[in-house]
Amino acid sequence: MTIHFGYEKGQVLQALRYHFISRPEIRIMIILVNVFALASLVLYALHKITPWAFMTGSLLWIVLMISFWFILPGIVYRRAETFRHEFSMNFEQNGFSLRHERGSREWQWEALSNFVESPNFFHLYFDARSFFLVPKSGFKDKDEVYEMRQLLKQKVKKL
Repeated sequence: MTIHFGYEKGQVLQALRYHFISRPEIRIMIILVNVFALASLVLYALHKITPWAFMTGSLLWIVLMISFWFILPGIVYRRAETFRHEFSMNFEQNGFSLRHERGSREWQWEALSNFVESPNFFHLYFDARSFFLVPKSGFKDKDEVYEMRQLLKQKVKKL
């Protein structure tokens, strides 16, 4: 199966948000900060802490959410030249290849450590930090998306 695609900024930013939020260490940190924010709210309502302490907890929560929702995805998007190009990918039983105007690269399925499916993309992970986004918009129809999903389930373990 061969697909051709480019990237849409809004969809890429959403996929990067999904990537960051799905990381276990970030997920744990967000849970802890939310628990801290709720605890500070309860303690403030019970007059156990000062308004300053409550505001500090609230500010921490706001900064964390803004950084994971806007700042980090924006930084990654601006720095990665990948999202400004057009690609062709070919998926076969023994591996997959990526073609671009500057060259091509082939991988065996074993090169992928896992994959994650988000609403607009297949995230193909080579390791915990290195991944490639394959947009579902590059497929002709829902049947090809289904075929890709089945191929990935067969060839790559899913997180």
